[in-house]
Amino acid sequence: MVSVGRDAGHRFSKPVTASVRLIEGYGIEGDAHAGRFMKHRYLAKRQPKLANNRQVHLIQCELFRELAELGHPVRPGDLGENITTSGLDLLALPLGCLLRIGTTAAIELTGLRTPCGYIDRFRNGLKRTMIVRTNAGPTFRAGVLGVVRAGGEVTPGDAIAVDLPTRPWAPLPAL
Repeated sequence: MVSVGRDAGHRFSKPVTASVRLIEGYGIEGDAHAGRFMKHRYLAKRQPKLANNRQVHLIQCELFRELAELGHPVRPGDLGENITTSGLDLLALPLGCLLRIGTTAAIELTGLRTPCGYIDRFRNGLKRTMIVRTNAGPTFRAGVLGVVRAGGEVTPGDAIAVDLPTRPWAPLPAL
């Protein structure tokens, strides 16, 4: 793992911190998106009692290199992610995949993060680069979302192990 971050406010970017505490069924302690019910501002207004399947946002740092080559320099935390990974193709993992982080924490993947309009306010034209159009439809590259299944303190440098769900695998849906 490359970095971790949290922000108590609903801002686009998250400051990088030395560690974060994952709380089972809740999210990251001190983060605006933590909670049993949906905290995404748009969705929470419409369905305030909707279960929160967006507790933790993860992005692979390899994306940052690609974005820089396209003229969009991005650093850990800039895109609002809580956890920045390395060497793990998050977008290729199936729905229900469990990421075990450090000695105790675990996050179950629930979907792909769809890039919102705020991304262009951060870097003009960035949203277009985060959406790859194919014959099968759009693919989103803005990271993955998940829920905390086991709590614990996580820090940069912690190992991440992948537990795949039972086959057949379903792709991560857009959230």
